[in-house]
Amino acid sequence: MKTIALILVTAATALCCMFFVIYEKKKTSVHRLVLMAVMAAMSVAGRIIFAPFPGFKPVTAIIVLAGMHLGCEAGFFCGALTALVSNFYFGQGPWTPFQMLVWGIIGIIAGALSAPLKRDKLVLMIYGIAAGILFSLIMDIYTTVWADGGWSWAFYFTAVASAAPYTVIYAVSNVLFLLALSKPLGGKLERVVKKYAEGE
Repeated sequence: MKTIALILVTAATALCCMFFVIYEKKKTSVHRLVLMAVMAAMSVAGRIIFAPFPGFKPVTAIIVLAGMHLGCEAGFFCGALTALVSNFYFGQGPWTPFQMLVWGIIGIIAGALSAPLKRDKLVLMIYGIAAGILFSLIMDIYTTVWADGGWSWAFYFTAVASAAPYTVIYAVSNVLFLLALSKPLGGKLERVVKKYAEGE
């Protein structure tokens, strides 16, 4: 394994562990944990079901909705667990910590921006596009370092360019799935969270 690639994989793994430790120390109700587990399971199932369609996945949309309606903690867990669990089907490798980290960060940002994302469909659509691009650009960093043995801007831009069609499909699918799921799924999450919050 190349030294720089090993360092990046180790750093991504350490960051994931850091987030897990931080959130593990927070007091979380059983109801919220169940909702987080359900959202992660839906995301994993969505990635597997849509496996025949490269780039067209509901994964990011579900992670964003988890962060929006359940908070940063749920967004991170949903994103990280999606990569970890679904890769038992797709194949584990040094790319897994990067996927965990990027999807986890997308979930955290969705939680931090929950108010504008809930309030404005246009903002939600823009974030869906941005999340797709962010995921692709960061994963291309891993691709460059792993394949080239170091950093090369030329190789990176080549990787970005070659992945561009899939990035566009991914970004568009994020928007479509967010528009399709934000009202039915998001509404149910809001009602459940409100119900148990009132009962506590």
